[in-house]
Parts: sequence; structure tokens; C-alpha cells
Amino acid sequence: MVTTEPLTDVDPATATGGTVAAARRGRKGRRALQPHGLPWILPGLVLSVGVLYYCIGYTAVISTWDWDGISPNPEQVGLRNYTQMFADPIFWGAIRNTVLFFVITFTVQTVLGMLFAVLLHSRVKLAVLYKVIIFIPVVLAPAIMAPVFRQFFGADGQFNWILEHIGLGAITQPWLGQSSTALWVLMAITVWQWTGLTFVLYYAAMGQIDQSILEAARIDGAGNLRVIWSIIWPGVRGTTVALAMLGAIGALKTFDWPWLVTVAGPNHATEFLGTIIYRQTIPNYHVGYGAAVSILLLVLALIMAIFLQVRGREKNEKAS
Repeated sequence: MVTTEPLTDVDPATATGGTVAAARRGRKGRRALQPHGLPWILPGLVLSVGVLYYCIGYTAVISTWDWDGISPNPEQVGLRNYTQMFADPIFWGAIRNTVLFFVITFTVQTVLGMLFAVLLHSRVKLAVLYKVIIFIPVVLAPAIMAPVFRQFFGADGQFNWILEHIGLGAITQPWLGQSSTALWVLMAITVWQWTGLTFVLYYAAMGQIDQSILEAARIDGAGNLRVIWSIIWPGVRGTTVALAMLGAIGALKTFDWPWLVTVAGPNHATEFLGTIIYRQTIPNYHVGYGAAVSILLLVLALIMAIFLQVRGREKNEKAS
């Protein structure tokens, strides 16, 4: 006869507790085997903190010096560079040019980009070719195109030749050689370059709009303008805010076209903060003043970005 040992009563609570403890020990073991996240983010952390923020802080320190960038003993002048900057009429002219530049270029690019996106979302032949033509200026380097525009808008350039041959010879003038027109030429060049990017972003945003809403609006008798104003425009509001932010920051740090086409002239008519920083730092050896303008440019860019982001979020909340 086979006998068996009697089973010992097991407390369920004790068994459960032991299982939980074992599970916890298993998780701790697996967690110990998993690599820590710090090594993965360390290169980016070093790059951003050790290079970017260090350079910003060092620039802020230099902005309190009277330094030519070469002398080993810079003179500490406190906030004198900032007071000199705010008393400089060229600086305020650059601020005025920046504001006007942003308002005009952003408005024209928005209208043209939206128009091209709407047209190419309809049934247009050779749409791919048109998209390429519109976007090509975005990838062309200003250093390559600057000599072309200097020749085109010169006193004896092709633009005046066109005006003369279409009966508008009376308005021909040295477009880049006078203060009243040089800035407007740079605005036209900027619109030519960046409308393609505006178009691409609007075109992509329109593709995310529910087509059933557009079809319902058509069935209700809404015309093209009504659909654009009441459905498409609110639907791409986030893209418009992003473009406004990019345009504002781009206007603040504009340098390439003004310097390459007009050298920030004539008579500082196309002066921007970027050209002031370059002129004061490199040719004039006034590194402290250039650093002060750089810090102000950074502060203005941050304020502008935060303002546009908050305004865009408020409008989205009201719309929802």
C-alpha cells in the first residue's frame, strides 16, 4: 500500500506575497540589465549645453567689453555697448527695416503660397512641373543668385530694359542704387525665394482637410471663395502660425541678401541686425558692440516666437 505525506496547508496571502516579491526581484533584475538612457542623450546634451549655451553665455560676457577681438586685455565697460546701441540711429533704422520686411514678405508669401496650393489641388495639367518650378528658388543659394539680381536690377539691367520695351520707360531707375527702392527690391527677391516653401507647407496642410467637409460645402452651394475663406483658411491656421514664426525669426536674422546684393546700402537703406553684427564685428573690429546686438537679436527672436505661439494657441482654442 502506497502512502503519501499529507499536504501542508499553504496560506494564500503568503503565497501571493511571495509571488509578488519574486516578480519584483525579476523586474529589478531586468531593469539592471537594461542600458541606462544617459549615454544615449549625452552627446546631444554636451553639444547643446557645452557648445550652444556656453557660446550664448560667452557672447553675453563679450557684450560688456570694449574689445577688438584681438587684444588680450579687453576693457570692461558694463552696459555701455547697449546704451550706445539704443542711441544709434542706424540700429533703429535696422529695426524699422526688419518690421517692414517681415510684414510685407510674410503677407505676400502667404497670399501667393495659398493661391498656388489651391490651384494645384484642383485638376491642373502638368501639376508636378509647376510644383518643381515654384519650389526651385528655395534650393538656390543666395551667393549664386546675388550677382544675377545685381545685374538684373542695375541701372542698365534687364528689368529697366523690359520696362522700356513695354512702354514704361518713364519709371526706369537705379533700383539698387537709391534708398527709396533698394529695400523693396530685396523684399521682392525674398518673396521669390521663399514662396515655394510656403506653397509646399500649405499644399501639405490642405491635403489633411477632410474632403467630405469640402464636398458638403459644395452641395450646400458654397463657391470657391467661400470654401477657401470658411473651410480651407481655418484648416491651415496651424501652418500659418508656423510660417509666421519662421518669417519673423528669419527677418530678424536676415543677412545674406542685403549684404550680397546691396552691402546694406545705399546709405544704410537695407541695414538689418545681421548686417550690423557683421559690420561691427569684422570690418570695424568692435566685437563688444556686435555681441550686444547679437544678444538683443536672440531676445527679440525668443519673444517673437513665444508671442506667435501663444497667439496661435489662443486662436485654435477659440476655433475649437
